[in-house]
Amino acid sequence: MTSLNPIFKALAVVPPGLETVAGEELEKLGAQSVRAQRGAAAFTIGPDGFYRLHLQARLPFRILRELARFPCSTRQELHHWVPQVVNWEEWLPPRRSFRVEVSGATPDLNHSHFTALEIKNTLVDWQRLRWGARSSVDRQDPDLILHLHLQKRGEAVLSLDGSGSSLHRRGWRAGVGLAPLKENLAAGLITLTGWDGRCPLVDPFCGSGTLLIEAACMALGRAPGLVPTAAGVPPQARSFALKRWPDFNPTLWEQEVRAAHTLARSTLADGRPLATLVGRDHNPEVLAQAQANAKAAGVAPWIRFELGEADAFTAPPGPGVVVTNPPFGERLGERQELEELYRALGHRLRQQAPGWTLWLLSGQPGLTGALRLKASQRIPVSHGGLDCRWLRYSLCDHSQESPIGESSAMVSTG
Repeated sequence: MTSLNPIFKALAVVPPGLETVAGEELEKLGAQSVRAQRGAAAFTIGPDGFYRLHLQARLPFRILRELARFPCSTRQELHHWVPQVVNWEEWLPPRRSFRVEVSGATPDLNHSHFTALEIKNTLVDWQRLRWGARSSVDRQDPDLILHLHLQKRGEAVLSLDGSGSSLHRRGWRAGVGLAPLKENLAAGLITLTGWDGRCPLVDPFCGSGTLLIEAACMALGRAPGLVPTAAGVPPQARSFALKRWPDFNPTLWEQEVRAAHTLARSTLADGRPLATLVGRDHNPEVLAQAQANAKAAGVAPWIRFELGEADAFTAPPGPGVVVTNPPFGERLGERQELEELYRALGHRLRQQAPGWTLWLLSGQPGLTGALRLKASQRIPVSHGGLDCRWLRYSLCDHSQESPIGESSAMVSTG
């Protein structure tokens, strides 16, 4: 029997490097006993808070609700415990479809695909014995997404994925550039800057606009789990797998949907207007994608997109913040050309934005050295599986130009 006021053990999977700020976000939204892990944060929360996280949390890829823990180092233990640790009569009757995902490994269970297949076979065999029928496996849109994590100490954690698809997909981005940032990573990077909407924000390599759009959505209270709607139209949530769980509470869910909708504003929380946001890109097709994305996200009126080279922009009245994800891989340009691009960018920033702060995502230290700027912070993050650094520079005027680049002048934040 389901408790009226259950407390869930849960885990938010987040971009590596953002565990601390993700934990802070979870706490603000009602999570308790938050513990940062590599690429994740564990916590406890009630069903209302669990719904709230899916609607309002910006940093997780997905949020897992723990169902059971059991000893599991071998196939025999897997087959023994899986049918027993969960009330499958409630959670997985034959009419419900499901999918199994596996992470981690043990010496005997060292291939995630085959481990998932073992779990699937165990469950459908149990169903046939119980009902004489079995669930179908749906890899695209199942009723239930089971996730098993095998820990090195010989324990397995069986969880449910509440979202169904990655939470980084907000639904507004139809077009992307050559090296797109995931929306949740962009939100985390903006959070790390401390930008609060009161000073200008500029991205000279805006691409599909992800950094600026996420910044505007944060400043204006646009909940990432809601579909942007016109004024007067009832709020609508994105599709979430948790709505098909047997203990789903539609009344509680609608309360959280309405609460998330009321957060949306046309000004900052204190009534001040949102400061100027400017994005530049030299590619007109990519810039058109950014404009379309901003419109789909409901924040187009607050972002000005300009066609032009990054090293030719004019800063709005400041001081302000520059955030950017410039090209840094061989697939996006030749090394010499990129060094010239970074050198010109650094020169332009010193001329145009003295007193501003630059935050730059770097995947190549040799290139950022061409900026001729001293980085005061370097925060390790993972971008598309690449080991990157989110670098902070305090911009000075041209007469204070430094010959020292990222590789020889940094203060790490850990």
